[in-house]
Amino acid sequence: MRILIWAFIALSIFASVTFALPPNGDDAAEAIKKSPRHGEYVDVPMSDAKIKSWVVYPERKEKAPVVIVIHEIFGMTDWVRGVADSLAAEGFIAIAPDLLSGKGPGGGGTEAFKGDEVRDAIRKLTPEEVTGRLNAVRDYALALPAASGKSATIGFCWGGAASFAYATNQPKLNAAAVYYGAPPASGLEKIEAPVAGHYGGDDARITATVEPTKAKMAELKKSYDPHVYEGAGHGFLRQQTGREANKKASEEAWKSTIAFFKKNLE
Repeated sequence: MRILIWAFIALSIFASVTFALPPNGDDAAEAIKKSPRHGEYVDVPMSDAKIKSWVVYPERKEKAPVVIVIHEIFGMTDWVRGVADSLAAEGFIAIAPDLLSGKGPGGGGTEAFKGDEVRDAIRKLTPEEVTGRLNAVRDYALALPAASGKSATIGFCWGGAASFAYATNQPKLNAAAVYYGAPPASGLEKIEAPVAGHYGGDDARITATVEPTKAKMAELKKSYDPHVYEGAGHGFLRQQTGREANKKASEEAWKSTIAFFKKNLE
């Protein structure tokens, strides 16, 4: 009976926790301005470039796990920085790299491209380039004095696919979260980290991959926990307003994501 009482108390505490939901896309810039947490741009060194990255630190006594935030096909945006800030609010060192660093005109990154040029440039990044850049960012973040030694990725759309793919290439990764991103065409057998997926029910192009991936991961005895949110569309975490299903999906997915990271990183 005592065990049941303590279990009930623990569940009640968890249910009452207020999670710092990332801002809607239109509100991200203002949310960053108002954040009490320390965020800064850093240049992560690589052999052929410096990866401009936004780092946000949590306010905590203990050393913190690292979460790498992988941007969408839109590149580095205020919204991506807002996601990093929300992760820091939950106790993680969040680092969001601009994976287009050095690829733009004049050696710039996302900011150097105009309009849809950003999407075209991201599509030209090779899997090897993405992995190399994420490895550099991970190494940099884990070497920070405040880092605990554990790391994870979280990605959205193109970045969701990149987060899933990175889990196949980095055996020391401790967790990977995928938001509406497709699974890699190969390499699932190499995954060591648990993977959590979050998908919109009205996003058939991506969500159609969930059941086949779930079956394959189970066959390989890999940890894959997908969640499909009824009525939510692609990009629901960024597009929370104007569609009630997107807001509901965002709240449920983010709460699940924080619990997933705390379980595997703390």
